Order: sequence, then C-alpha cells, then structure tokens
Amino acid sequence: MNRSAFLGPILILLGAFMFIKGEIEFDTGTIFTYFWPTLFVIPVGVFFHWLYFSILQRRGVGVLVPGGVIFTAGVVCQISMLFDTWDTMWPGFMMAAAVGLFELYWFGGRNKWLLIPINILTVLSLLFFVIFSLGSLFGSLASSQPVVAMILIVAGGLMIMFRKNDSG
Repeated sequence: MNRSAFLGPILILLGAFMFIKGEIEFDTGTIFTYFWPTLFVIPVGVFFHWLYFSILQRRGVGVLVPGGVIFTAGVVCQISMLFDTWDTMWPGFMMAAAVGLFELYWFGGRNKWLLIPINILTVLSLLFFVIFSLGSLFGSLASSQPVVAMILIVAGGLMIMFRKNDSG
C-alpha cells in the first residue's frame, strides 16, 4: 500500500474537520480530544479483523465478534466526538453488538438462531435512533417557535383553502 493511498483520506478528513469546526486551536491535545476513537479504538477492531482474515486464515470466527463490536463502537464514538451528538448516537452501541453477532453469523456456520438477537438489537437500535433523532430535531425546532408558529398557520390556512366540500 503506497503512502498517498493512506495519507490522502486522512488529509481529506482532517481538512473537512477543520472546515466544520471553524477556527479551532489545532495542537496535540486537540487531536487526542477529537480523534481518540480513530487513534485507539478503531485500530483494535481492525486488528481483530486482520487477525481473522490474515493470521488465522478464516479459522477462529469468534474473533470477529469483538472485532465488529469494537470497530462499530469506535465509529459511533468518532461521529459523536466530531459532531457532539452523544445524545442521539448512543443507540449505535446496541448496533455494535448486532454487527459483531452478524459477522459471527455471516462468516461462521450461518446459525439461524443468531438472527434472533441480531434482529432484536438492530430494531431496538434503529428505533431508539429514530426516536432520539426526531426528539432532538423537534427540540431544536421548538427553540425557533416563531418559525414553527408560521408553518402551523400556513398549513392550517392551506387545509382550509383546499378542503373538500362535503355539503353537496
């Protein structure tokens, strides 16, 4: 793997981060503050996958469970750190367990009984993610009450103007 294939995406992500965060003092502490999941957690998940696919030569499928859990948890933590969305991203930790079990199912013996906890964890994770995302969205809309009031007034007016005439 050449150096530009590795450094190119890192430079793109770093530039996007600096663009999103605006003027931020960029030093070693900032790197550890915002990128600790990428530096410490995600590589452990990648290590478990590398161990399974390279060293163990697709034997020992059990290492994929912690690999999938740790990698997915690292991605959830990284997104939460960059965008300060811990309050809406926490269901991703339930999804991490589902990902680890799904990898065991997919690369293992395809034990159909694994699909029960996988589906339960996935559905709960998605359900909580939608509920808390909508709650956060409505919470931010509530702070702009005049805008919401205007939308309600316009929607009510349109409903009155375009109602069906049931009397005749």
